[in-house]
Amino acid sequence: MSPLALILLCLASWLAIGLIGAFFSRQFVLVARILFPLGALVGISVALAALSAIFTGNETAMLPLGLPGLPFHLRLDALSAFFLFLLGAVAAGISIYAAGYFRRGQGSTPGLQCLLYHLFLASMGGVLLADDAYFFMVAWESMALSSYFLVTSDHRIAEIRRAGFLYLIVAHVGAIGILLSFGAMTGGTGDYTFDGIRTNAPEGWLASAALLLALGGFGAKAGLLPLHVWLPEAHPAAPSPVSAMMSGVMLKTAIYGLLRVTFDLLPEQQWWWGALLLGLGLATALFGVVFSTVQSDMKRLLAYSSIENIGLIFAGIGLSLVFAANSMPLLAALALTAALYHCLNHAFFKSLLFLATGSVLHATGQRNLGRLGGLIHRMPWVAWLALLGVVASAGLPPLNGFVSEWLLLQSFLFTPQLPHGYLNMLLPVAAGAIALIAALAGFAMVKFFGVVFLGQPREEHLAKAHDAGRMERLGLIWLATGCVLLGVLPNFVIAALDPVTQLLVGAGFAQVSASGNWLLLAPISEERASYSGAIFLGGLLAFTLALFLVVRTVFHGRLRRADAWDCGFPLLSGRTQDTAEGFGQPIRQVFAPFFRITREHPSPFDKEPHYRIVVEDPLWHWLYLPLAWLVDLGTRVVGKLQQGRIAIYLLYSFVTLLALLVFTTR
Repeated sequence: MSPLALILLCLASWLAIGLIGAFFSRQFVLVARILFPLGALVGISVALAALSAIFTGNETAMLPLGLPGLPFHLRLDALSAFFLFLLGAVAAGISIYAAGYFRRGQGSTPGLQCLLYHLFLASMGGVLLADDAYFFMVAWESMALSSYFLVTSDHRIAEIRRAGFLYLIVAHVGAIGILLSFGAMTGGTGDYTFDGIRTNAPEGWLASAALLLALGGFGAKAGLLPLHVWLPEAHPAAPSPVSAMMSGVMLKTAIYGLLRVTFDLLPEQQWWWGALLLGLGLATALFGVVFSTVQSDMKRLLAYSSIENIGLIFAGIGLSLVFAANSMPLLAALALTAALYHCLNHAFFKSLLFLATGSVLHATGQRNLGRLGGLIHRMPWVAWLALLGVVASAGLPPLNGFVSEWLLLQSFLFTPQLPHGYLNMLLPVAAGAIALIAALAGFAMVKFFGVVFLGQPREEHLAKAHDAGRMERLGLIWLATGCVLLGVLPNFVIAALDPVTQLLVGAGFAQVSASGNWLLLAPISEERASYSGAIFLGGLLAFTLALFLVVRTVFHGRLRRADAWDCGFPLLSGRTQDTAEGFGQPIRQVFAPFFRITREHPSPFDKEPHYRIVVEDPLWHWLYLPLAWLVDLGTRVVGKLQQGRIAIYLLYSFVTLLALLVFTTR
């Protein structure tokens, strides 16, 4: 069986699993303990088939499932195979976790969640396999609708319904942009296949219009500034496995769509396309990381962190476009490799962190950081596995987040003289911005892990917290293992990315080491910069072991245990620890223009004084609320046309007929 046929069989299996779950809707044990693990096995099969397809070249097929004369065209090439591998590998871990996560009586019925979840997976697979605009849009809308119903699983809560409605609006606005982009690329030929678009690809201003429409459409799904507003609302509202799937995988389908349009369907790249993506990506990354540092909700913190990482990916794609437009294929391959590598890394470590928050939420019933703390003693499995995700998200070696961010920084630092003076001035500033973003990301992750897991419990009920179950642990271990392997074996990952960069920019980056040593990663040359995750990990483990042996052999028997120094204040408790708000106060002071801050100060005469600070997104008040007011005004004006009188409607028809006659006469 060919890889494409096997992947199609897997997508059909996901749909079949969902339908079985819907048929046995209230059979909780069947749905949670059997069907979800089966979905994880299907995910592993998708990942293995896609991994082999990366190196085997293109494969096409046609399915007579669409409208008459509009069949579904499919293509499996290196680009779609890479993202299918990401989908299958991450979905396997999330599905195993979901088998132990879902509880009776929470949200929708188990069978309905099973149907929507596996329809969501199959729809994302369809997006990645589509080889025509029609099938792409059908799969894209199926993905949007299934994820909307998953977000609103607990639809009895008004806040969740509002978050789902906002997500649905932005998703459909983005879909309109994508549809118009495909319309601009077909150029009125009527050939909706991607091969036809490549043959009759637009040029000049029409190509730029198609790119801008695609950027708006895919940017809305990815959470690109200023279309990001749905993301910090939908992620906290959704169940944790759904949040992990949306952040880890669904956002990457938007990256895939943008790469397909810019590097594959449009024939020639222009340098200002890359400059635009680079600027938007850096602004998005800085905005997301600054807001993540001041959040007091676990899932909102991770949601803003996802916006930051999406911004870094867009910056890498933009830099690759700049290099490709200036005939620098090797540097374009380096920047694109960094962006693709970060797609894979973010999928693993952010899914791991969202699932860890799900376990904390189940054990404590709390998402508010101010009511957590000290959970490492009650939830050691979740804490230590979450620590791996935190280290990876902070971009620290030897885990995977460091490799892609380091490669992205190298692609900025090794930039030669470009023929555009403004770009030569901008790129060093961009490199500094990436360093700042990485530092703030580390700050946010220290806050997340320290406030949730370290210190003392801030609430008494935390003493009853319990660790994750076996299936949840297995899913967390799967994703944590991916974070480690992607960090210590970067050369193998880059070798797998080589066919993708060859397809998109005509150059590869497989020969990453001047000496040919598979342990050493050297983007340009070993003399300029090199890194080895395996050596770093080995040295770290050796140092830890040596330190342990020294303590055990030299100081054994001479240790004296005593209470930690309490700074002369003997009444320390969980309530006297640094809070999430206090931790983020320096960031609020330094980046005050980023925020819309509302403070409520207590009166000296209050019997129960409270101090409250609310940090809001200023774009919501500057852009979206005025836009909502204009839409409301327009609907009221249009609504006046509906008078309920047949004579008025006949007058409208008569006036329209006269206008058409005048127009056709001219």
